[in-house]
Amino acid sequence: MSQWTIGVLGGSGLYEIDGLENAQWVTIDTPWGAPSDDILFADYGNVRLRFLPRHGRGHVLSPSSVNYRANIDALKRAGCTDVLSISAVGSLKNQYEPGHFVAVDQFIDRTFAREKSFFGPGCVAHVSVADPVCPRLSKLAANAAEAAGATVHRPAKDSHLTYLAMEGPQFSTKAESALYRQWGCDVIGMTNMPEAKLAREAELPYATLAMVTDYDCWHPDHGSVDVASVIAILMQNAKTASSAVKTLCETLSKTDRTTCAAGIETNLDVAIITPPDARDPKLVAKLDAVAGRVLNR
Repeated sequence: MSQWTIGVLGGSGLYEIDGLENAQWVTIDTPWGAPSDDILFADYGNVRLRFLPRHGRGHVLSPSSVNYRANIDALKRAGCTDVLSISAVGSLKNQYEPGHFVAVDQFIDRTFAREKSFFGPGCVAHVSVADPVCPRLSKLAANAAEAAGATVHRPAKDSHLTYLAMEGPQFSTKAESALYRQWGCDVIGMTNMPEAKLAREAELPYATLAMVTDYDCWHPDHGSVDVASVIAILMQNAKTASSAVKTLCETLSKTDRTTCAAGIETNLDVAIITPPDARDPKLVAKLDAVAGRVLNR
């Protein structure tokens, strides 16, 4: 049976899972700088887990200061086959209540102060992110969250669940919140972009379980967002999310991992436009983990 190696990006509460074996924190160096923290290597059954605290242990990094390239590169170097993001979000619709989980499948990227690609001058690539979430991993994660007792919202057959990624670290103005609701967005957060784009460049199937903590600032019956109220809901959600990761591992232990039908693991085959003789050797060397499969053949 082909083995799963799941990278989990999220808060520190996620890693307090009974039954983890061979757990150890490992430092991984990347050519893009330091990731947010060491990575917790552990096993659960025959599933390998790689936990990376997105904001660092103790939540010392703001969304804008997270080194997203280093994080994704480090997870790739750690042998991850798939990446699950577990992220706090604000709700932009009544039906997504604090404490609920949303299995988003689309993103709108409104961030502006972050490095968004591994590629650039000397080796140009254009990957498709039309469908930025791996449907197989998303379904498995949503099933696990439901089994753990969460209320989970999923995309319908002919509609999407959209995550608006804002720069932060400030929360929205009421005008911004109203605008994003007019756009049809479902939830708002600060971390999943460019994370999802970089995962696609690294040929890693990626999915998000968005944990609702508040109603942003648009709801007439709820006050503006504050850190204290967000943390209170986060602590509740973290317990459920931790159980969901455990349940997911139990499912994956019984599931043979095959290549994602969406072709994510091979999308660089048709993305790199710079011919080999024109590529910058220094950039190519930095891309050894992310794109070595296609650049070194």
